[in-house]
Amino acid sequence: MTIHLPDASGGLRAYTPRSEPLALTTGAPFTARTVFSAAHVVADPYADVSPDSPAAVDWDATLAFRRHLWSHGLGVAEAMDTAQRGMGLDWAGAAELIRRSAAEAKAVGGRIACGVGTDQLTAPATLDEVRTAYEEQLALVEGTGAQAILMASRALASAAKGPEDYLDVYGHLLRQASDPVILHWLGPMFDPALEGYWGSSDLDAATDVFLEVIAAHPDKVDGIKVSLLDAQREIDLRRRLPVGVRCYTGDDFNYPELIAGDDQGFSHALLGIFDPLGPLAAKAVRVLDTGDVKGFRELLDPTVELSRHLFQTPTRFYKTGVVFLAWLAGHQSHFTMVGGLQSARSLPHFARAYELADGLGLFPDPALAQARMKNLLALYGVAQ
Repeated sequence: MTIHLPDASGGLRAYTPRSEPLALTTGAPFTARTVFSAAHVVADPYADVSPDSPAAVDWDATLAFRRHLWSHGLGVAEAMDTAQRGMGLDWAGAAELIRRSAAEAKAVGGRIACGVGTDQLTAPATLDEVRTAYEEQLALVEGTGAQAILMASRALASAAKGPEDYLDVYGHLLRQASDPVILHWLGPMFDPALEGYWGSSDLDAATDVFLEVIAAHPDKVDGIKVSLLDAQREIDLRRRLPVGVRCYTGDDFNYPELIAGDDQGFSHALLGIFDPLGPLAAKAVRVLDTGDVKGFRELLDPTVELSRHLFQTPTRFYKTGVVFLAWLAGHQSHFTMVGGLQSARSLPHFARAYELADGLGLFPDPALAQARMKNLLALYGVAQ
């Protein structure tokens, strides 16, 4: 059963896959934490499109994956960067995704929150145009009955002259929101166009502006989602939040310790890594529900090496590894991505991702995963 995998040195190493997956089953809803998985989209591999074309999505497979996440008790964070917003999926495609997923969530009783951004803007925009774009997307999301996640905006980062413009735009949107929203602070490691968000590249100054937005509208902010890959900064930030405003970790490097928390609080979760880790993450959170922090960490700590591998620089290409693992796990029949993003990582990167995921028991059918990995190796000219 040995498979030969390429490594970064250009050689091959022998690896023996595990024969049985980790035992993972569905269970009761979570009680200790609110947990969202930012879910990927499944491309239509038969569509005659180019990377510059509007995304061609396999809707059946995309919605089936969301049902898989809901069946394990996870919420779905829809149309986020994991779904390739701004990297293959345009606003028209995201809007259709939101409508379809929100309807599916209602049908099966799944929790869903959807990204609200400004990606329908295709040229340098004014602040008024940014507000209008946000308003259009907010109206669509709220019209479906889903919770809104106000995403960081490339257009706002470009148009804003300083902190006061962020305070104005976000204040305007929060006053309009029908229900409490989640604010999303995505760092430039995920999207370089977001450098200097909240009006400063000094993260301490940016944090003060972020907190000022929240303090002015605490009744309209359900929580904040922080993706800065800095555990201590997230801990410091969550300790400064108004009572009742949650912190949802988006830190794919340090999530076990942040979710477990300390004597002064904890983070909920809204994570891209919980796409491939969904069932295992759900099992860990149910252990945490019993008060067993040690058991929670024993399950989730070993997954960090895989997550750090998938999210290594350039971090924005982590989506490629997420979809790759979904293919190996049998959630989709192919390894094709919208925008041709399957080409964004190297063969040694895929090989290590396979090895780490297999070691964790993430593949429901290890033999299928091995066969598909061998197919990919053969495509790259690696003989077994």
